[in-house]
Amino acid sequence: MTGRTGRGCRVAAALLTAVACGPAPARAAAPPPSAERVFGVVTWAASADRMGEGTAGRGYRLIVHLSVGGTGLRVRVTNAFGDRPLTLDSGYAGLRGRGAALRPGSNRRLTFGGARTLTVPAGAVAWSDPVPGTWPAGTDLAVSLHTPDAAGPATGHWMALQTSYTAHGEHTAEDGARNWAGTTGSWWYLDAVSVRPSRAGTGAVAVLGDSLTDGRQSTPDRDRRWPDDLARRLNTSRTHIKGVADEGLSGNKVLADDAGPSALDRLHRDVLSQPGVRTVFLFEGVNDLKAHTGVTAAELIAGYRKIARRVHGAGKCLVVATVGPFKGWPEWDTAAESVRQEVNRFLRTGRDFDAVTDFDRVLRSPDDPERIRPAYDGGDHLHPGDRGMRALADAVDLDDLDCTR
Repeated sequence: MTGRTGRGCRVAAALLTAVACGPAPARAAAPPPSAERVFGVVTWAASADRMGEGTAGRGYRLIVHLSVGGTGLRVRVTNAFGDRPLTLDSGYAGLRGRGAALRPGSNRRLTFGGARTLTVPAGAVAWSDPVPGTWPAGTDLAVSLHTPDAAGPATGHWMALQTSYTAHGEHTAEDGARNWAGTTGSWWYLDAVSVRPSRAGTGAVAVLGDSLTDGRQSTPDRDRRWPDDLARRLNTSRTHIKGVADEGLSGNKVLADDAGPSALDRLHRDVLSQPGVRTVFLFEGVNDLKAHTGVTAAELIAGYRKIARRVHGAGKCLVVATVGPFKGWPEWDTAAESVRQEVNRFLRTGRDFDAVTDFDRVLRSPDDPERIRPAYDGGDHLHPGDRGMRALADAVDLDDLDCTR
C-alpha cells in the first residue's frame, strides 16, 4: 500500500493524501479524472484536530448526518495528527436505525484498494473504495471502525454534538447495539464522507468557521447547527449545490494556531481537498478579535485576502460573512469592538469575495447593536442557540452558493 514505484504506488496515490511517490513508468498521457467523477460530492465532513491518545482494540460506531444523497459512498479516514501509522483492521458503513443499532441489512464492509485492512501513515488521510447501495439525503450514517493497535495522538473532531458509540473488541459487522455499550461525544479517525449524486452537476459548499459554525450552544443530537439548517434548505431548493461540509472548529482563528491549526493552515485539508466543493463560505474572525493580545483590523483583513486568493486559485467561489456581536462575553472590550466594526466595513464593501452575507445584521440586537439579539442568544452572549442558528441559515442567499469561476 505504500510502495514508491509501480502498481503499489499508484494504488496508494489513489487512496492516500500526503504520501510521496516516485514517477510511474512512462505511458500515453490521459486527462486526469475529475474529483466529482472519482470521489463524488462531499455529503458530510468535520474539521480534523489532535485528540487524546488512541486506544488499542477499540471499536467506534460514528454517527454522521448526510446532506446530499447518492450512490458510491466513500469515507475518508484521517491520521492527520498522528505521530505513527494508524491501522484499521475492519470497517463498515450502514444506515442507523435507533441508538447504536443499524437498519437490518444496510451494513456494508469498507475496503481500501480492494483490501479489508488499511494502514494510514502519520499525517495522511485515505479514502475508501465506493460502497454499494443508495444512501439517502437527511439520514444518519453509521461508520464502524476498529483499531487493533492504536497508540499515540489520535485524530478526530472532539465537539461532535452527536452521540456515537464505542465497543471493546471487533464488532463492526454487527447490526445490533448489544456490544456497542460505550458512548463518545467525538468523531474519531473520520473526517469526510462523499457520494455520487444522481443529478449531474451537483456540487457542495464547505463552511470554514469556528465554534459558531461547529454548533456550540445548539441542541446536541438534533443536527441544529446552522450548516445543518442550510443543508435542509438546499435539499428542497432548485440550486445545484446540495452537499454541505461543516468545517467549523471550536476556538479556531483565522491567523494563529491556537485551538487547532489556523483557518489559513487547515484550508487545504479541511476545505479545498473535499470532493465536489464549488463554493467556500467563510465565517470566522471573532476568536482573533477577542484574544487577549488582539489583532489589528489590517492584520485580519490581510488574512481574509490570503484565504480569498487561495480559494480563487483553486477555482472555487468564496462567500464571506460579517463577524457577529459578542458584547457580554468576558473577553469583549471596546478595542475589540472597534476592530470588529472596521473589519465588517471591509467585508461589506471589499471586492475580494464573490458575495457577502451580513450575519452581524442578522444577529445584532436592535436595542444594542454590540450585543446579540436576546431571542437568538444561546446564553453566553456569543453563540446563537437553535433559533439563532436557524436565522443564520435562513439569511444565506442560496443563489450566492451556486457560483462558478
